[in-house]
Amino acid sequence: MPERDPEPGTSAPPATASGPGRVLIAVYAIFAIGSTSRAVAQIATRFDEAPVPYTLSALAAVVYVLATVALAKHGVAWWRVAVTACAFEMTGVLVIGTASVLLPDAFPDATVWSNFGMGYLFIPLVLPVFGLLWLRRTAPRR
Repeated sequence: MPERDPEPGTSAPPATASGPGRVLIAVYAIFAIGSTSRAVAQIATRFDEAPVPYTLSALAAVVYVLATVALAKHGVAWWRVAVTACAFEMTGVLVIGTASVLLPDAFPDATVWSNFGMGYLFIPLVLPVFGLLWLRRTAPRR
């Protein structure tokens, strides 16, 4: 569906990659690089020690990469991908965070989302909140 110009007298929402969105993209990019390199190293060298946490680390890496790209791109479809990625991330942080607290034996090694991102100063817990708030502000007009 092609994007339309805003109606006269109205303004278009800001692009996701503008203003505060640039900082959001930078933080997501840092997490994408960090979680990808961590997951690759864990899976390549010690996968047998903690397959579930290392697989979850790889999943988190994919989500961070996807969110970074989607936030940087322009268009309704990319906006929807970004919303989906941030919502999935929020769900992952809450589910994995809760599971890692209640079932610590199931997580012999940490993931990005373990203990609600405690090993990363809880940034994984607040990042999708900021992402979803920004995406709400930049929502395409109907």
